[in-house]
Amino acid sequence: MQPFLPMSPILTSKLPEGDEWIYQLKWDGFRILAFVDNGKVELFSKKMLSKNRNYPDLIEALEQLSGTFVLDGEAVILDPATGRPSFQKMQQRDKLTDPALIRRAVAREPVHYMLFDVLQIGDEDLRGIPFRERFRRLEELASGWKPPLYRTDQYADPGTLWEWVTANEWEGVIAKRAGSPYREGKEHKDWFKRKRAVRHEVQAVGILLKEGRVASLVMSREGRYFGRVSSGLNERVKRELRGLKTGRIIEDYFMGTPEGLRSAEVMWLEQPLTILVTGREVTESGLLRHPKLLALEGITL
Repeated sequence: MQPFLPMSPILTSKLPEGDEWIYQLKWDGFRILAFVDNGKVELFSKKMLSKNRNYPDLIEALEQLSGTFVLDGEAVILDPATGRPSFQKMQQRDKLTDPALIRRAVAREPVHYMLFDVLQIGDEDLRGIPFRERFRRLEELASGWKPPLYRTDQYADPGTLWEWVTANEWEGVIAKRAGSPYREGKEHKDWFKRKRAVRHEVQAVGILLKEGRVASLVMSREGRYFGRVSSGLNERVKRELRGLKTGRIIEDYFMGTPEGLRSAEVMWLEQPLTILVTGREVTESGLLRHPKLLALEGITL
């Protein structure tokens, strides 16, 4: 099987329901495809970049398996403090290039491979058969496998699963049409994802410019840098922001220059604005991940 664009779920605010749908947890990690051929293993990212160097622990586990197959799944690191997958820890792991640092990371925070699809077994290409059958084949194939290889679970009730995700602060839920084949990319209406979002009321303290134009707002939460938000700003709102009084300096808001603002051109607001933003999570460094502006004091979005 040649490299290809993995099938990806389409973002939705409401999951489809009915007997034709199967539901799975959305794991907050990095998509990994594994090409296994009797001890020879090739790992690929969602963009089909080689990941063998990054995840020797997964290579070692997959090398022990006999047979030829192509697996699709998510590589995750579980945060010992919360028990939840940590995207930030996966980002840190994925950026490592020094073999010694990678070995230490493997020992300290092992990666788990959460399998949700099998695309080939032997010489048989399974992408054209229904998802329910591919998953059954995956269950048979992986029945005796051990950690760090795991087969994901399936659920029939999206409402109960979503309540659990919300209560336990997991990333979201995937809905998959049971009879769907495996199609590349998002050219389909068969896989959907709903992500949990959190809301924060924070302050906008600066306007970041790019080539002289408004690009984003600088956020502050309890006196600490909270990141930048650009999603939700349209051209009309940007024009109104340029009319606000500025003239403060960075020291009026932060102790030192946050890493995300180094070399940035920022106009510091004379009076901070209260804004409502949504995002995926707050990272360990105190920044809001994937922020989006919902409301802005005194300005209609």
